[in-house]
Amino acid sequence: MTRLVMLDPSSPDRLERIRPFLPEGWDISTAASRTPQDQIAALTGASFGITGDVSVTAQMMATEGLRAIHKWGVGYDNIDLEAARKHGVRVMRTTGSNAVAVAETTLGLILALNRNIVRGHVGILDGKWLKGDLSPSSMRLSGKTVGIVGMGYIGKALVRLLGGFGCTILYTKRSPLDSAEEAELGIRFVSLQDLLRTSDVVTLNCELNASTRNMINRETLALMKADAILVNAARGGVMVEEDVAEAVREGRLRGAGVDVFATEPVPADNPLIGLDRVIVTPHVGAISSDAFVPSITRMIGNLKAVLDGEEPLEIDVLV
Repeated sequence: MTRLVMLDPSSPDRLERIRPFLPEGWDISTAASRTPQDQIAALTGASFGITGDVSVTAQMMATEGLRAIHKWGVGYDNIDLEAARKHGVRVMRTTGSNAVAVAETTLGLILALNRNIVRGHVGILDGKWLKGDLSPSSMRLSGKTVGIVGMGYIGKALVRLLGGFGCTILYTKRSPLDSAEEAELGIRFVSLQDLLRTSDVVTLNCELNASTRNMINRETLALMKADAILVNAARGGVMVEEDVAEAVREGRLRGAGVDVFATEPVPADNPLIGLDRVIVTPHVGAISSDAFVPSITRMIGNLKAVLDGEEPLEIDVLV
C-alpha cells in the first residue's frame, strides 16, 4: 500500500474528494494537527506528503521511507529544500496552477480597498450609513499607476486582468523581462524605489526569499504616496506587518489588503487585524474549487512518476 498524507489537517469530506484520483493500491490520510509531533506521526510509514501551508521541516524530511513532498500551490519558502536533498526526498509544486486565482484575488482586494466596499458593508451591518464618510477615501482604479512587485505567472495574469482599466503598469523583479515581452504586456521595468514612489497601487506578487524578506518596511513605506494602497497576496514575510499597520494608522498609507501573514493561521493579536482601512483574508488567494481537479490530477501524476522511477513535470520540480 502506498500512503499519501495531507499535512494540512483535512476533513473526511476533503479526503473522500481526493480518493477517486488515487492510483490503485494508494491510500490517503491526514495529520491530526499542525504540531511537529502530529506531523511526524502522520508521515511515519508514508511515501508521500502534500502540503499547502504547513511547513515541512528537516525533521520531517528525515522520516524513513518518505519519497516526495508536493506543494499544493507554488510558494516553497516553508519547505526545507536542503534537508530534502540530504535525505533524497523529491519536492515538487504546481507551477502556475493558481496564477489566475491569485491575480483575481489581488484585483479584488484592490477594488475593495479603492471603492471602500468592505468598510461600507461593515458599516451597514453596524447600522451606519457611511456614504459621506467614505467619500474622501474612495478612489477609481481606472487610469491609475499600478506597481507590481514580481512578474511571474501571477504578475502576468494580473496585468491581463488590468487591461480594461487603462492603468499605467510598472513592475520590478530581479531580472527584467525581454523588451518584446514587455511591449506585448504593455509594462515597464523600474527599480523598487521608483515603483514605490510612483505607484497609486502597489501589489506584492513575488516569492519570499533572502532578497524579498521584510522588503516592505518602515523605510520603503516612507517612499510611497500617502494616498496609495498596498496589497500583499505573496507571502507574509515580504513585509513587516507592524510597519504596514503603523503606516495605515498614521495616515501615511490609505489602506492595505492582506491575504498572507508571517504566522498562519494568523494570531488574534496581529497588528493588522481590526484596522479600519485594512482588509484581511485567510490566505484564500490561491483557492479555487474549479481548479481542484486539474491541480490534484497534476500532483498525483507527479508523485506517481516518482514511485514509478520516472521524472515528474520538469517545470514542477524543485528537488
